[in-house]
Amino acid sequence: MIEQDTTKRSTLNMAKKLVLAEKPSVARDIARVLKCSKKGNGYIEGNDYIVTWALGHLVGLADPEAYDDRYKTWSMESLPMLPKQMKLVVLKGAGKQFNSVKEQMQRKDVDEIIIATDAGREGELVARWIIEKAKVNKPMKRLWISSVTDKAILEGFKNLKPAKDYHNLYEAAVCRAEGDWLVGLNVTRALTCKYNAQLSAGRVQSAALAMIVTREEEIKNFKAEDYFNIKVKTPSFSLMWQGTKGPNIWNEEEAKKLKNQLEGKSLQIVKVDEKDKKAYAPGLYDLTELQRDANRLYGMSPKETLNIMQRLYENYKVLTYPRTDSKYISQDIVPTLKDRLQAVNVGNFRPAVQAVLKNGIKTGKHFVDNNKVSDHHAIIPTEESIMLSKLSNDERKIYELVVKRFLSVMLPPCEYKQTTIEAKSGEETFVTKGQVMINQGFKIVYEKGEEETEEGESDNTRLPEVKVGDSLKIVNVECNKLQTKPPARFSEATLLSAMESPHKYVKVSKEAAKTLGETGGIGTVATRADIIEKLYNMFYIEKSGNSIVPTSKGKQLIDLVPEELKTPLLTAKWERELELISKGKQNPKDFITRMRKYSGELVDTVKESTDKFKHDNIVGKRCPDCGKSLLEVKGKHGKLYVCQDRACGYRENVSKFTNARCPECHKKLELRGQGDGQIYVCTTCTFREKASTFNNRFKDKQGKGDKKSVQKYLKQQQKEDEGNFAFADLFANLNKK
Repeated sequence: MIEQDTTKRSTLNMAKKLVLAEKPSVARDIARVLKCSKKGNGYIEGNDYIVTWALGHLVGLADPEAYDDRYKTWSMESLPMLPKQMKLVVLKGAGKQFNSVKEQMQRKDVDEIIIATDAGREGELVARWIIEKAKVNKPMKRLWISSVTDKAILEGFKNLKPAKDYHNLYEAAVCRAEGDWLVGLNVTRALTCKYNAQLSAGRVQSAALAMIVTREEEIKNFKAEDYFNIKVKTPSFSLMWQGTKGPNIWNEEEAKKLKNQLEGKSLQIVKVDEKDKKAYAPGLYDLTELQRDANRLYGMSPKETLNIMQRLYENYKVLTYPRTDSKYISQDIVPTLKDRLQAVNVGNFRPAVQAVLKNGIKTGKHFVDNNKVSDHHAIIPTEESIMLSKLSNDERKIYELVVKRFLSVMLPPCEYKQTTIEAKSGEETFVTKGQVMINQGFKIVYEKGEEETEEGESDNTRLPEVKVGDSLKIVNVECNKLQTKPPARFSEATLLSAMESPHKYVKVSKEAAKTLGETGGIGTVATRADIIEKLYNMFYIEKSGNSIVPTSKGKQLIDLVPEELKTPLLTAKWERELELISKGKQNPKDFITRMRKYSGELVDTVKESTDKFKHDNIVGKRCPDCGKSLLEVKGKHGKLYVCQDRACGYRENVSKFTNARCPECHKKLELRGQGDGQIYVCTTCTFREKASTFNNRFKDKQGKGDKKSVQKYLKQQQKEDEGNFAFADLFANLNKK
């Protein structure tokens, strides 16, 4: 009896906890902190813990073919696809790691599972689907942290939460995934079969594309109007004419008459207004605003910025969790601010850090607010310091943007004196403004042009001393002819803004605008970058300089897509419902029932359409695989030929966009051809030169570092061109009719 009790106690003492991380890099950090060092096949083991990992999603919803043989052939007759019960499958290429995770979960000495995937809706889904597919039923807890520093991990393990607290979040994630499967795959198949073209649609991508196409139509239909401004010069400074409705005169005769009337006259100063003003630092970064600034300042795509942020978070551990929609930190982070300041007390940041520490850390509602933090707080530095030289050029740029925002919210506001002078000539009014900097405040961390300024804050003109009653001789009158401008095309930065706040860019009702404002627009901070990439990869949009332009395919698709999918309100309603489900305030079954019905309605709309789709980019070259005509498309990194047949999927590179500059007109060159036959071509002027000759000619000017960067860039482009074709696997599986 005593021997049995001893054995029982020994078995209990040997029980271990299994920790499931989302990625190997995070798993290694957790394993190190938990003192796990024994490496196994897809896991790391210690005395008390076993740490294993996913590779993002290991398990996902099955493709349509897994539910019914009818779905193996793409046909309108088999639509809509509405499986009674959705199936989970191990994703292609993930089998080895899934089996390793499953084996560890099913070990008899594992008595508890700790979910340590990313702390958010999608991270919850990654873990729960693995556990469900592995058919494991053991007690579970949740690690919920916003950074992967040793300190954050230790604190997180001291405060593990019951996994049941996040069950509703998991239900919301399942609803999102199943809803997108039902709507996206049904509409994609319907459009593809109806028009025999590689077409896809979805609640987020269609709404985003519709905004781009609508903006292009507005530009196309825009008719410029002439208007005039009157500017008068005195011996000391210049002033602008101001009417009751602003400085613009819409009648040329009136403008010329006023100009002639003012020649040789004088101005009487009637008002001198001096005000002390303050400009406050912008808030901390959420992911979307960081992506906007990285695009505006450095031309980085949202996807590039997210990937860099992920490395700074996971590998270097110098920034907190990237996929956040909050610009605030919670009160419990305040005690750590001093350590975070010490971590960034390097290089050019040192004076700003010392200024904050000298005056004491002052917090306020402008960046500390528990009510404005949901899953994750704003992106800020961690307590880990780093030698900036260890970061790549792009990594350093993103890191410095975050550090500057972090420092600026704790520095005093910028103070300046603004002077407004108003003068009259008869009944006509003239105004000028100037300002003098008093104290730079938070602006000491920014370089000129780096930080967006408020209207009226950028004019640093120092005006001379004048007083009411002074008379100034008009020495010159300018009548400047101007034209109204069409709305600007979207850049990746402004498209992110439009996705975040679509009601500011498209006409919707007040009620709809309120819904969009409350739900954070279309997509989420975690998905917007991927949506934009998908639009490029499907050749619905292309770049013209820094602007986004819809292709003919994209424009036609928007005409073919069911109306409701094009409105941002649909995805906003979804997000509102998913938020309610995550809080246990709405039944997930009701949501899925509506999505099934809605999918059928969308398919019917496509079936009944009388619209046509036409390839207008056919080239005089045949596909070597199927013999059909190829299409010329402009991808994000260059031009390609792709087969028009949806089931073939053939593609070949035609040219790549490069950063090499034309020696004659200084525009960027295209690299065309393959191997020794490659040539650089300028599409602006007539310059053409063999690549080998061009590279030798400019080799000395480039320098070793630049050459290495160019080679790395071209290698990465080639890798992206060869793989990563959105929906490639999907269309490749189709049966030819």
